[in-house]
Amino acid sequence: MEDIVLKNLSKDFGTFRAVDDVNLTIKSGELFSFLGPSGCGKTTLLRMIAGFEVPTTGRVYLGNKDLSDLPPYKREVNTIFQNYSLFPHMTVYDNVAFGLRVKKTAKAEIKDLVKEMLNLVKMEDQANKYPNQISGGQKQRIAIARALINKPKVLLLDEPLAALDLKLRQHMLIELMNIHDAVGITFIYVTHDQGEAMSISDRLAVMNQGKIAQEGPPDDIYERPTSIFSAYFIGETNLISGEVKELHEDHLKLSCQDGEGKTFEIDSSFQLAPEAGAHLTLSLRPEKIAISRNKPRSQHDINILKGQIEDILYLGSHTQYIVRVGKLKFRVFSQHKRVYFDDKALDWEEQVWLFWHYTDTWIINDNPFDVLADAELDENGNLKRYIKRSKT
Repeated sequence: MEDIVLKNLSKDFGTFRAVDDVNLTIKSGELFSFLGPSGCGKTTLLRMIAGFEVPTTGRVYLGNKDLSDLPPYKREVNTIFQNYSLFPHMTVYDNVAFGLRVKKTAKAEIKDLVKEMLNLVKMEDQANKYPNQISGGQKQRIAIARALINKPKVLLLDEPLAALDLKLRQHMLIELMNIHDAVGITFIYVTHDQGEAMSISDRLAVMNQGKIAQEGPPDDIYERPTSIFSAYFIGETNLISGEVKELHEDHLKLSCQDGEGKTFEIDSSFQLAPEAGAHLTLSLRPEKIAISRNKPRSQHDINILKGQIEDILYLGSHTQYIVRVGKLKFRVFSQHKRVYFDDKALDWEEQVWLFWHYTDTWIINDNPFDVLADAELDENGNLKRYIKRSKT
């Protein structure tokens, strides 16, 4: 088992710190993603693993082998770039065979290995074509085949699908997962697209300002964000800040001043145990909230609020509602499961009821008064820009 281990890894460009003291272990055979906005340091981190950037501080290990001072060609690590970097004057066959020819591999072996790789990426019938004669998705497959034919222990993918259209990206994600399962080596994937990272990764790291904000399985990060940045960058969320009024064995009650003093119940049996009077921020995903013009039956484990619809956005698979409750604005996703032509749709300025189970709120450890004081919100009260100041 040869894991990739990053120890105290940092990279400075002049006075700018692109990567800031990253410690991480990527398990052998894992499909791991670095996810974050532009400028967060994810590509610089990938380039240090590949050997194209020298760390300012820290080390990169593959198993027990220190890669930090080795040039890229000695690292048993191959990289696939966004622009594919295929040789335009070579056929598909020759592009894939290039690395083996540099190693002076026997011709018969080259032929067998190229055929094997082209079969793996389903491009065996395109072997005699040139890069300008095949599509973007096919070029990406050839880049993968060329990288894998040298049998690296780690394959690095730097925004490999960014140049493709949506449908082709979705198709190539499935192909990448199939190829990963077939070859069984470590894939490290860099993207700014949360949908790509969530769907393809065994684990992922959300990066912000050169640091890892959170790492873990995609469903864990989505359902249990540890920071406001993670909650907002992965999907959509509603933030509710307030004061703990009551503590019980398996739940607590939070009073929200912006929600006109409304009290929310939160399941705390598997979360942190705050004290009475503590200020907390909750994350509540829009799809967890039900919306109706009829008041639901009261239950001890259901939170119920009354509000007014301020905006409606039809999105095909679902409708998004912006509902005001006091000073709070809730974003609600209503899935289109079936169309009832005799059911009157909800309308602007209509009074509605919002309700959700108390296990669907998650307590974020960030101090809301340090974080939200430096956050720029849009007209709907949603985060546009996240700047976390140091706490005093």
